[in-house]
Amino acid sequence: MEYGPVIFGMLVVTYGARLSVIALMGDRTMPPGAIRALRFVPPVVLAAIIFPELLRPAGALDISLGNARLLAGIAAAIVAWRRRNTILSIVIGMVLLWLLQGNFT
Repeated sequence: MEYGPVIFGMLVVTYGARLSVIALMGDRTMPPGAIRALRFVPPVVLAAIIFPELLRPAGALDISLGNARLLAGIAAAIVAWRRRNTILSIVIGMVLLWLLQGNFT
């Protein structure tokens, strides 16, 4: 299978979806309720990506202290909350995950 047509198709669908909203809205302003609701989209999408990886690392729910991903994620969340530093949060989470999984040989 060639990847070019698939990538081009994805580009057309993505661009089309964005362009349709712009074309439908025109010069109209969005209602305040819609603007408030759209502020929640990025955190919800991020949570939908992250939580399954943290809570179901092997496909089954694991909220034990043996779940290295969950512990590293909690540590990264605490660093993000206290320091407000994205890079530091990522580094702490990744280093802790590496240490907890024992991949330092």
